Amino acid sequence: MMQVIRKVWHKLRSASVASPDAGPGNDDYATRMARELKGYNDCDTVHDLPPIFHYWSHTYLAPKLNAFGITDPEQFFFLYAQKFHARFPQAQMRMVSIGSGNCDMEARMAQRLVEHGITAFTIECMDINTTMLQRGHELAATSGVAQHIVPITGDFNYWQPDGVYDLILANQCVHHVLELENLFAAVKSCLSPQGYFLVSDMIGRNGHLRWPEALKVVNEFWQELPEKYRYNYELFRHEPQFINHDCSTEGFEGIRAQDILPLLVANFKFELFLPFANVVYAFIDRAVGPNFDVNGEWDRNFIDRIHARDEEGLLNGELKPTQMLAVLRTVDVETQLLHPKLTPEFCVRRTDI
Repeated sequence: MMQVIRKVWHKLRSASVASPDAGPGNDDYATRMARELKGYNDCDTVHDLPPIFHYWSHTYLAPKLNAFGITDPEQFFFLYAQKFHARFPQAQMRMVSIGSGNCDMEARMAQRLVEHGITAFTIECMDINTTMLQRGHELAATSGVAQHIVPITGDFNYWQPDGVYDLILANQCVHHVLELENLFAAVKSCLSPQGYFLVSDMIGRNGHLRWPEALKVVNEFWQELPEKYRYNYELFRHEPQFINHDCSTEGFEGIRAQDILPLLVANFKFELFLPFANVVYAFIDRAVGPNFDVNGEWDRNFIDRIHARDEEGLLNGELKPTQMLAVLRTVDVETQLLHPKLTPEFCVRRTDI
């Protein structure tokens, strides 16, 4: 399971985004676009997550997902394609994956569907990066699913769908989008009433900063860390104090992350909403996570305590989740929740406080 999570959750995804005053004809937009394309042109592999992440996800995340028939975030997309096929076995499923990057998740999903006897489908893979799409085309061919994978060059900030889709897949890409309103309007316009908009993404503060209430808790635990555990492997520096780094200042990471959930609440109906994690991610991701010894009792106990603090804060509303899996519809449906209190509305972090 964690091998797949490593490939899916923290996969570098290509997307076209811009600064708040940018647009297709804006010089800043063009500059950022060029930087974005260059940054992903050579991105044909993914970064490994540290063992402590897998300890946490095996111990705490997997049981949450398993309760809904989900074994991992990548299987989540396959599961709902399978559900749609079960509802409409004669349908030719038309799917689109926005911000698909190298199309590797999509190619594996196509293989999985074929292995389960589902062959009447296409997955359009939309991305702005033609180099990555070419790799996706080649991967689909070598995987034997070229007839199911359709690479399409496009900027999902200004997507204009040309038809109706049964499934729209958004795998760790929406947090790169500047024009969220445009994208969600496009999704609503082309998603069939029976269809699913499937989102696995980050919904924390813009730039993946911590909100003040979360930063306070991070700092409390940071003070317990031995000095040797305070090395940042992504920024190559020792951090005696936790640095609340804004990832959006040098790129498009989390450029409007905090707006994703409120806009989804305003525009869609939730069939499934699985929110999770806040403070713990500051300690188990690629920056600090490699410092931890997954075989060390102190290390595991430390992560256990942070997770427990996270869970307490999420349930009482002090903290808000920074990650989610969601199944969205355009028609009224009954919502499955991880916990009765953790509704989409409850999990929105208000910005006026």
